[in-house]
Amino acid sequence: MRPRTLDEFIGQEHIVGKGRLLRRAIETDSLQSSIFFGPPGSGKTTLASIVANTTGAAFCKLNAVTAGVKDVREVIAKAEDELKFYGRSTYLLLDECHRWSKAQSDSILPAIEKGTIKFIGSTTENPMVSMTGAIVSRCRLFRFLPLSDGDVRRAVLAALADAERGLGGYPVRLDEDALEHVVRISNGDARCALNAIELAVLTTPLADDAIHIDISIAEESIQQKAINVDDEQFYNMLSAFCKSLRGSDSDAALAWFARLVYAGVDPRIICRRLIAHASEDVGLANPAAMQQAVAAAQALEHIGMPEARLSIAQAIIFICESPKSNSVVMAVDAAFEDARTTKDEPVPAYLRDTSYSGASKLGSGIGYKYPHDYPGHYVEQEYMPPSVRGHRYYVPSDQGTEARIRQRSEARRSGSAPGEEAE
Repeated sequence: MRPRTLDEFIGQEHIVGKGRLLRRAIETDSLQSSIFFGPPGSGKTTLASIVANTTGAAFCKLNAVTAGVKDVREVIAKAEDELKFYGRSTYLLLDECHRWSKAQSDSILPAIEKGTIKFIGSTTENPMVSMTGAIVSRCRLFRFLPLSDGDVRRAVLAALADAERGLGGYPVRLDEDALEHVVRISNGDARCALNAIELAVLTTPLADDAIHIDISIAEESIQQKAINVDDEQFYNMLSAFCKSLRGSDSDAALAWFARLVYAGVDPRIICRRLIAHASEDVGLANPAAMQQAVAAAQALEHIGMPEARLSIAQAIIFICESPKSNSVVMAVDAAFEDARTTKDEPVPAYLRDTSYSGASKLGSGIGYKYPHDYPGHYVEQEYMPPSVRGHRYYVPSDQGTEARIRQRSEARRSGSAPGEEAE
């Protein structure tokens, strides 16, 4: 049922609709090197096939998973002959083009620059991230979007009506709710929907002169929604999850957590992010957040999924609903920046190690004030490295438990007795 012409092509109106650049380029046979990228089942390979059917140029197809530099050289050699003897350029369609290494990508660059071949890459990954800049800079990028429910519905109905290439030769009676289920669960992937309908039709026995596809058969034929989780989508979803934690939105964080796990992402990645955000976004405003995050990670290791999703969800909600403070991350970042940029100086004598014999003869530890010998177990004393004396890294916020830490810190700095409130 792969469309053979632009008129049969379904979806992607933003790039192949009437008057759009890509459509004009295909119709006038003037398409230059391009990369089609987007989710599975959205029409990338189909559109490349349409180019092959309509162009006056030669057309070769390779798959980056199985093709190497040798195969590329053979294509280039044939392309040079086509150009030399027949005056025809050559299109090279490379499926899964993100799989190519830098060396493989570089092997094709001279041919693209000379115009010997016109490159068409097809990939589910974002080429700006997954492909070499040299190839990307020489290609026009066209982003394919997931098909709408209407597009998928149109594809299914076309397959049921087409007796030559589809299922039109079968006496199929498809219930409306069954069709809606297949369309919804396919999640914008026409290939997924067509495979489900084909499976349903071929495995359902004839009854009363019809193959009746009801909702129960549709549910069996497409049991799980397809979720696109290429590298770009994975990091985008993980970013949304992390931002939901920081933004104190329990519902959103749980929604992204569920989608990530449903798509097959290792839940240990989620637990690692929870531990990081327990310090980065909650910190000492609620120290128990770290305990919850670590406990969730331990629960995952001890009891596994799906039971551990309850412990993970509990930690997610706890972190979201906790008061927020980024004072820990601000403090450590500032300290590391000073360690990188300031002068290294000897440790002051009174702070040096005294655990070895003869340390006192070298002056180590002399003058050190032992805090527990003083009221409130605190005594004014300089501990900072000399080159950053006076620098302040940790600035407690006024949130949660950290508000009390801030109160005590200000009391010490103002000279009040430890434990007393600063005036």
